Amino acid sequence: MALAEAPGSLGGASRVPGRVRTLSLGSVPPPALILLGIVSVQVGAGLAKHLFERLPPTAVVSIRLLASALVLGFVARRALRTVLRDHSWTSLAVVAGYGLSLAGMNFAFYQSLARIPLGVAVTIEFLGPLSVAIAGSRRPRDALWVLLAGAGVLMLARGGGDADLAGIAFALLAAVGWASYILLTAATGQRFPGTTGLALASIIGTLVMLPGGIATGVAAGGALLDPTLLLIGLGVGLLSSVIPYSLELEALRRVPARVFGILMSLEPAVAALVGLVVLGEILTGRQWAAIGCVIVACAGATRGQKEPPAAPAA
Repeated sequence: MALAEAPGSLGGASRVPGRVRTLSLGSVPPPALILLGIVSVQVGAGLAKHLFERLPPTAVVSIRLLASALVLGFVARRALRTVLRDHSWTSLAVVAGYGLSLAGMNFAFYQSLARIPLGVAVTIEFLGPLSVAIAGSRRPRDALWVLLAGAGVLMLARGGGDADLAGIAFALLAAVGWASYILLTAATGQRFPGTTGLALASIIGTLVMLPGGIATGVAAGGALLDPTLLLIGLGVGLLSSVIPYSLELEALRRVPARVFGILMSLEPAVAALVGLVVLGEILTGRQWAAIGCVIVACAGATRGQKEPPAAPAA
């Protein structure tokens, strides 16, 4: 809470009593909300990578999706009780595809994260939103953004260091998953109110990933049952999904989608910085230049869109 003085109270007794103003998301500037959401996602990814020392990526993905499903399912519990009765099979098929894209995107990203630095993985994955932003565009300058982003990825692929080909391939697969996720987010939002669609998709994604997560976790020596690891996994789910989704939803109520897209273009740079601070991942000058190419391409493509699609949290 913050105590605010009423107007006219300076220099003497006020005729209006002081009012207590409760801090809320509505009082935070939208750019700050977006940046906080980006930092939350990348810190969650950094914590997830720390878990790879004890758990395989598939098990970590399962814990993250389970944490998101539990929280979002609780929020949308009333709507979920009648979801089969209130929606057509077509709508349910759309949200099922949404859940599959959510599971596939996270699985591929964590497999990439286990092999290459966080900043590099996020930079390549960001080609997904870029592709959606320029899909169907007839503007000649968009070809420049495609070439610039392609050059950045090529620099990462040939940059040596920790960027092996398997990690890059998984990051590209995550980019495809993110593009599908964005398109299915729009389709799901038209059929399900509020967070119902996201909650249902999280549950479906969890059911898809959970058997593999349990199997790989058991094969890792039973670490999946370690309370400390489960608690960290819960934190990963909150930081990577629930918190950024809430922040971005509030920001999108007050800023144009174009501005949102431009600010989201900072995510690869934030990922590289979080990788440096949290994971000690030092990138080469060439890798930083490649990240810069993709950031400029994403910002340029988004800036020219009248109503670009907003990229939700990965």
